[in-house]
Amino acid sequence: MHTVRIDDLDHAGLADYCGLTDAALRRMSEPAGGLYIAESSKVITRAIAAGHRPRSVLVQEQWLAEMELLLADWDIPIYVGTPGLLESLTGFNLHRGALAAMHRPPLRPVAEVVAGARRVVVIEDVVDHTNVGAIFRAAAGLGADAVLVTPRCADPLYRRSVRVSMGTVLQVPWTRLPEWPEGALMLKSAGFHLAALALSDSAIDLDVLAANPPEKLALLLGTEGDGLSRNAISHADTVITIPMLHGVDSLNVASASAVALWALRVR
Repeated sequence: MHTVRIDDLDHAGLADYCGLTDAALRRMSEPAGGLYIAESSKVITRAIAAGHRPRSVLVQEQWLAEMELLLADWDIPIYVGTPGLLESLTGFNLHRGALAAMHRPPLRPVAEVVAGARRVVVIEDVVDHTNVGAIFRAAAGLGADAVLVTPRCADPLYRRSVRVSMGTVLQVPWTRLPEWPEGALMLKSAGFHLAALALSDSAIDLDVLAANPPEKLALLLGTEGDGLSRNAISHADTVITIPMLHGVDSLNVASASAVALWALRVR
């Protein structure tokens, strides 16, 4: 670990942090070079604890001592700059004090991620990074053993997703699931009952399934607005809905995931 104080933006090592606006990163499903950005000392600590390897760190002066302690065993640069300079570089106010460019670990096979799991969350095509992060936080807090995301789902390691999840995307095992029907066949061959959370004339109340839940259950959650695709629903074993009041037909997908996971938790 070595400290590099910067007073301009021309240093080659700063390229990983250049222009990290939400709009720019939303166009990058899998960032080039196999990297992701961890924001805040808490998230960086969780990333390292999960076995992820940092490439460099960008900090304000007041956070340097904490980062030096955390990264004492790593041979990487810590770039230190003023708040104004770092905001010019990244495109936002670095009010959490530290960013780390982390090497992205390779995705694990689906069978390996779900081995031994009893509750799995499947996120289909959710494109809002905040919702993805919130679903991961619910999964971690309410006992899901793994999360699977479809090919068009937003990147769980995108900066906003990691931050909203409070770093739990670095704790809950996850990987990408193939498109239907291959994804459904993988889960069913592993013994999972597929429960689709959707508005449907054939849906049963969540309470009904929760009264006698399957031993191994995969909860399917759909994208904002349109919900689960017809393809996903057609491959589900059960369609469930959360009973609602006052003319409200549905919840935000992250809120719905928390309600369903709590009701279907392993007791």
